[in-house]
Amino acid sequence: MGKYSEVFVAFDVAKKKHAVAIAEGGRTGEVRFMGDVENNPAPIERTIKRLANRYDRLHVCFEAGPTGYGLY
Repeated sequence: MGKYSEVFVAFDVAKKKHAVAIAEGGRTGEVRFMGDVENNPAPIERTIKRLANRYDRLHVCFEAGPTGYGLY
């Protein structure tokens, strides 16, 4: 964990897999692509729990709109 204990997590949702990116808190925080997770509850929960173990505070969002898919 870097200087900041806060991270912003973004899910780009799709039918089969979701892309996950994170941005560490602060103006100089690193932004990176974490990878893809399957579109079902267990992998999504594992991803969020893994990040929760690394950072003190998570801000999670996902794509919204008429063409997006739901997030479990």
